[in-house]
Amino acid sequence: MRINADFSERVVIRPGDTDWVPSPMPGVDRLMLDRIGDEVARATSIVRYAPNSYFDPHVHGGGEEFLVLEGTFSDEHGDYPAGTYVRNPIGSHHKPHSKNGTTIFVKLHQFDNEDTEQKVIRPEDRFDESDATNNVSQAKLHEFGSERVRLVNIPQGSTLGIAEDEGGAELLVLKGELLDDQGTYPKGTWIRLPSGECGNLTAFRESLVYVKTGHLVAVAGVS
Repeated sequence: MRINADFSERVVIRPGDTDWVPSPMPGVDRLMLDRIGDEVARATSIVRYAPNSYFDPHVHGGGEEFLVLEGTFSDEHGDYPAGTYVRNPIGSHHKPHSKNGTTIFVKLHQFDNEDTEQKVIRPEDRFDESDATNNVSQAKLHEFGSERVRLVNIPQGSTLGIAEDEGGAELLVLKGELLDDQGTYPKGTWIRLPSGECGNLTAFRESLVYVKTGHLVAVAGVS
C-alpha cells in the first residue's frame, strides 16, 4: 500500500478529505495520511479508538511517535490524556487501549536507529518559550540530529515561517485556522511540505500547531 508516498510533493489533507479505514482490531479506525507498506508500514495516521477498544501487544520495529488529540490513551505503562506527547523507540513494546475512547496522531517506523530516547511529555510538563522574532510561543518536544518537534501557538494575525533549509515540515492544526496564498487550513488539517520548500502560514484566528521539521531530507527521493 502506498499513500502520499512521494515525499517530494506538497500534501494537504483537510477534515473530510479522506475516510476512516477500519484496522484489524474492532473499534479502532484510521485516517491514513501517508503510508508505505501494509499492516506493518512506515505510516502517518490519525487513529481513533472507540470506548473499551484495544490493539494487540506489539513491538515497535521502527519506533512510534504519537500525540493524544482527544480522550485518554492507555497502555500497561500508564494513562496519557489529551495533549500528551509520547515517543516509544525502536524495540519498545506495549498493548494500547482506551477505556472511554481516544484519538491520536501517530507516526510509525520513522525513527533514526540512534534515536533511543523514550519520552512522555504531558501538558503540565511542557515549557512554552516565546519567540519574539515572529511573535509565537512554542513548546519543544524533541530534537535529534536535524529533526525538531514542537507545539507552536500562533496569535491571530501572526505568521509561522518554514525555511527552505529546515529539511521539510509536517504540520497538524490542533486549534484555530491557518492560511497562506494557497488556501485555508482549519483545525484537523495535516500539511506536508517537502525538503527544500518554504512556507509562511498566518493564523486567521489564534492557532495551536504540531510542527515537525528536518526529518524529510532522507526520504526526499522516495516515490
